[in-house]
Amino acid sequence: MGINVTRSSMPDFEEYCNEIRSLWDSHWLTNMGEKHIELEERLKDYLGVENITLFTNGHLALEDLIASFGFPENAEVITTAFTFASTTHAIVRNKLVPVFCDINAEDYTLDESKIEALITDRTVAIVPVHVYGNMCHTEAIDRIAKKHGLKVIYDAAHTFGVKYNGKAASAYGDAAILSFHATKVFNTIEGGAAVYPDEQRGAILDDLKNFGIRNPETCCYVGGNAKMNEFQAAMGICNLRHIDEEILKRRAVCMRYYERLADKEGIKLVSCDFDDNDLNRRNYAYLPVVFEKGMQERDSIWENLKKEGIIARKYFYPLICDFECYEKYGFAGISDLPVSRRIADSVLTLPVYADLELSNVDRICDIIISGIN
Repeated sequence: MGINVTRSSMPDFEEYCNEIRSLWDSHWLTNMGEKHIELEERLKDYLGVENITLFTNGHLALEDLIASFGFPENAEVITTAFTFASTTHAIVRNKLVPVFCDINAEDYTLDESKIEALITDRTVAIVPVHVYGNMCHTEAIDRIAKKHGLKVIYDAAHTFGVKYNGKAASAYGDAAILSFHATKVFNTIEGGAAVYPDEQRGAILDDLKNFGIRNPETCCYVGGNAKMNEFQAAMGICNLRHIDEEILKRRAVCMRYYERLADKEGIKLVSCDFDDNDLNRRNYAYLPVVFEKGMQERDSIWENLKKEGIIARKYFYPLICDFECYEKYGFAGISDLPVSRRIADSVLTLPVYADLELSNVDRICDIIISGIN
């Protein structure tokens, strides 16, 4: 049996069946039913946040969250090209202009030292991305945003369970989104959420995700349909019971990778001391490896793994600004993103999931080590 880059965490079958049993009594399957309400409350408690709105997926959470700020059309938003397609798509689909900032070479998050040079009188917001579970340099970004009167909306899709200074990653900025996709540390099959400090934003988000319909006779926005259904919410309720255990299992897998690969010449891993505590905590969502010889070596090792039934991922490659769909926007070939391009050309994310056997981690490491020697 092959090894995928990830495998969805799931509760016992009986646990999930018990969780959804009441739906056969109520026949209430969507439109913010009892499971939806329960999951929102449980997530607020787990994350330590005041306000959260659930969505059918993380992309629509980001798209609607950006829309909720009411930015003027063609305003500029500073973001990263080293991310998943959803980040930029959500900006462009809101008729805003993404302005790409380079990343730093240590944790691959937005390089805050390069943000101010990109700010113009059309800039309205910064959309940084917490990459691979690595948090952005939030204090510096916050200072820049306050200085220039900008909003900060974090794409925190990778950071469920991550804490910094005792605060959930999704609690930073003016708002943030989380993804609960099946590939994430915490999943609701598909799903996502917006997290925000101001309660008033919740009413806008509820409108936007429900066709703009506020009540049977009032439609306030040209909204879409982005509601999480009851089966998704029930999966989330089940998975949340086990999330801390799942993260500990992932930690053990990542520790083994670091034991085997951290000191190997030609390989770069993000610095990680595995010293989790109540104030600062990782979630071990991804294991990115950068091959210092670049794309040719990366691709060769990717092929070697694939031959053995092991699926690693070139994540993120190519850069979003090079996507075919953005050619007409003039993004392609942007040259002032040297770090982003170097990392995109040389990174592989290795298989990580809670039940990945350490013997298989060793197999993966053996193939990588033989490929770089």
